[in-house]
Amino acid sequence: MPTRFRYSQWDGTQDIPALDADDVLQSLSDDLLSFGDLQQALRNMMQRGIRTPDGDRTDGMRDLLQRLRQQRRQQLERFDLSSVFDDIQRQLDEILDMERDTLDDRLDEVGPRPEPPQPTGEQMSGDPNQQGQQQGQAGEQQEGQQSGQQGGQQQQASPLTEDEMERLKEALRQRLERKQEQIDRLPEDAAGQVKELQEYEFEDDEARQKYEELLEQLKQSMMNRFFQDMSQMMSDMSPEDMEQMREMMRDLNEMLERQRRGEDPRFDEFMDKWGDMFGDDPPQSLDELVEQMQRQAAQMQNLMSSLPGDMRQQLGDMMQQLMGDMGMDQELAQLAQNLEALYPMRDMLNQYPFRGQEEIDLQAAMSLMGDMQQLDELERALERVQYGGNIDDIDPDQLEELMGEEAREILEQLKQLLELLEEAGYLEKKGNAWELTPRGNRRIGEKALAEIYANLKRQNFGKHNVPETGRYGDRADDTKLYEFGDPFHLNLKETISNAILRTAPEGGPQVPVNLTPDDFEVFRSETLTQTATVVMLDLSWSMALRGSFQAAKKVAMALNNLIRMQYPRDSLYLIGFSAYARELKADQLPYVRWDETVLGTNMHHALLIAQQLLAKHKVGTRQIIMITDGEPTAHLEQGRSYFAYPPSPITIRETLKEVRHCTKKDIVINVFMLDRSYYLKEFVDRVARINGGRVFYSQPDELGEYVLHDFVTHRRKTLSRS
Repeated sequence: MPTRFRYSQWDGTQDIPALDADDVLQSLSDDLLSFGDLQQALRNMMQRGIRTPDGDRTDGMRDLLQRLRQQRRQQLERFDLSSVFDDIQRQLDEILDMERDTLDDRLDEVGPRPEPPQPTGEQMSGDPNQQGQQQGQAGEQQEGQQSGQQGGQQQQASPLTEDEMERLKEALRQRLERKQEQIDRLPEDAAGQVKELQEYEFEDDEARQKYEELLEQLKQSMMNRFFQDMSQMMSDMSPEDMEQMREMMRDLNEMLERQRRGEDPRFDEFMDKWGDMFGDDPPQSLDELVEQMQRQAAQMQNLMSSLPGDMRQQLGDMMQQLMGDMGMDQELAQLAQNLEALYPMRDMLNQYPFRGQEEIDLQAAMSLMGDMQQLDELERALERVQYGGNIDDIDPDQLEELMGEEAREILEQLKQLLELLEEAGYLEKKGNAWELTPRGNRRIGEKALAEIYANLKRQNFGKHNVPETGRYGDRADDTKLYEFGDPFHLNLKETISNAILRTAPEGGPQVPVNLTPDDFEVFRSETLTQTATVVMLDLSWSMALRGSFQAAKKVAMALNNLIRMQYPRDSLYLIGFSAYARELKADQLPYVRWDETVLGTNMHHALLIAQQLLAKHKVGTRQIIMITDGEPTAHLEQGRSYFAYPPSPITIRETLKEVRHCTKKDIVINVFMLDRSYYLKEFVDRVARINGGRVFYSQPDELGEYVLHDFVTHRRKTLSRS
C-alpha cells in the first residue's frame, strides 16, 4: 500500500528533532569555504538560521528583525496620535457644556429681565446725575445684600422690598451673563482654553472638579517627562509638598552639576534625603538615575515630534504654562540641560508616522512612546548581533515582553547553535572572536569527502575495474599460489582442494589431508605506492566570479582528509596562486580567500614552488593537480610578477618551460579546467602533450567527483604476479 501522510496545524505539541553539531557545522562550512572568514560565516548563520536535517529552516536574526518591524508597523497603523488632543478637547468640551448648562439653569431661575417702566415727564425732566447716583446706590446695596447672604451672616436679614429683590436678581443675572461671555470668548485651541480657565470661577462644582482632574493629568504627564514613578505623587499635592518637590529639583540639579564638573556628586546623600520620591524601585546609581530620566524625556520629545505641527505647539505651550504655574520651569529647564550633557538622547529620538484610527489619550500616548523606544533599542541590539555583536547583549526578558514567548525561543535556539559547536569541540572562543579548532577543520574535510563520495556512488563512479593486482595493499577477490614474501592472506578452501587434488591419483582423497608448501593458496593484494601530490589552487578573482572557488576549496579539503585517513604514508601539499604563488597549510585552507587586489594567474611561480616541494620525495609517484579556470597571465622574473592580458608570449614560454622541467623529473601534471573556451583548450592541450598528463573539463558542481575519482583510480598502482 502507498505511504500516507497526515498533516495538522502547528499547536506547539509536535516534536522537533534536536539540532546536531555536525548539521550546524555543515550549514556553517559553505559560507566559510566561500568567504574564508569564520566570523562572517557565523554572522550569516545567525542572520538566516540553519537548515535542519528534514529540510526545515530555523529562524535567525533576520526573522526576528522582520517580526519586530512588522510589530512596529502594526502599532503605527493602529493609533491616531492626533487624538491625544481630541481627548483633551473632548474633556474640555464636556466641562464647558456642564458649566454652560449650569449657567443657563441659574439664569432661568433668576428669570427674564423685566420691561423697563415708561418714564413720566417729571422723571424725564429730572437731573441725570441724580438718577445715576440713585442707580449706583441701589447697585451697592444689592451687592452688599448679596455678599452678606453669600458670606453666611448669622443675623436675620430684614425682608427685601420688591425693588431690592429685582435689583439683586439683576446683579446676579449680570454676573452669570459675564461668565457666559467669558466662556464664549475662550480661545479655540485646547492649550489656550486650559490657560484661560485657570482664572475662571466655575459655577458648576462637578465641572470644576473635572477641570482640576484634567490639570492633574496634564501635570502628571509633564512630570513623566523626567520621572518614571513620581507622577502618581502629583495628585492631591499640598503647597508644602510642592515646595518639597521644588527643593528636590534644586538638589538634583546641584548633584548633576557636580558630576559635570568632575566632583563627587554625593549620590548616596541625595537618595537618603529624597529616595522615597522615586518609587518602590529607586535607581541604585547616578548613571542609572540619569539614564532613566533621559529615557522619560525622550518619550515626551518623541511624542512632540510625532504630533502635527499645530498640536506640537499647543502641547509645548500647555506644558510651559503648567511648569510656570508650579514654579518649576527654571529648574526643569536646567535639568534638561544637565541630562543632555551627561547622557545625550540623540540615539533615543525618533519621529513616528502614526496613521491609524484608534484614539489614544495623553497618558497612553506616553506609554506608547516608551514601547516604541524599546522597540527601537531592541532593533539596534539585534542589528549589532547580526553584524558581529555578542548575542548575550540581547535581554531575553525584554525580548519576550515586547515580542512574545516565541521570539525568546528563537533567541535561545540561536544561542544553542554556538553552544553546540563549542561543546562538540569544533569552535573555541579566543578573546572576542571564535576560531575553528583542528577537530572542526578535520570535520569539514570529512563532510566534504563524504559529500563527494556520495555523488560518486550515485553516478556509479568508484566501482572501476582494476586490471592488475599487487602485494601489500588491501586484499583482492582473486587468489594465487603462495610465494615467499607474499602477505599470508590464506584461502583455506582452495588450499585444501589443492592438497586433495595432489593426492587423488595415488588412491583418492585421504584423511587426514597432508599439506605441503606448494598447496597453499593466498588472496592477491593491491600494491600501494607512496604518492606525493601538490594541489595548485587558482586564487584569481575569476574563480569567485564564476562560482568555482568554493568547490575548489572543498575538493582540496576532501583530498587532504582522504590522504590523512586512508593513505597516511602519502604527502599532500597545497599551493595557492594568483599574481604570486604561496604554499598553504591544511589548517589555513578554510580561511583562504581569492585575491581581490591583484591581477594575474601565475602558474609559472606555482610550478616552481611545486617542484621544490616534490624534490623532497625521491621514490614513489609524484604528481601535480592543478585546478584553474584560466590561462597564465603572469610569470615571475627576478622575483617580481609581470602581468599581461592577453597573455604575453614570454608568460606562455616561461610557464611551458616549467612544464618540461616537471616532465623530465617524472612529475605528472593533471589539469582540471573549469572553462571550455577554445583558446584555453589550446593551452592546456599543449601542457598535456608535453607532460603526458590528463586534462579534465568540469563544472564546479562536478569538480569533486572528477578529482577524487581520478586520484583514487590512479592511486592504486598494481603489479600482476603469476
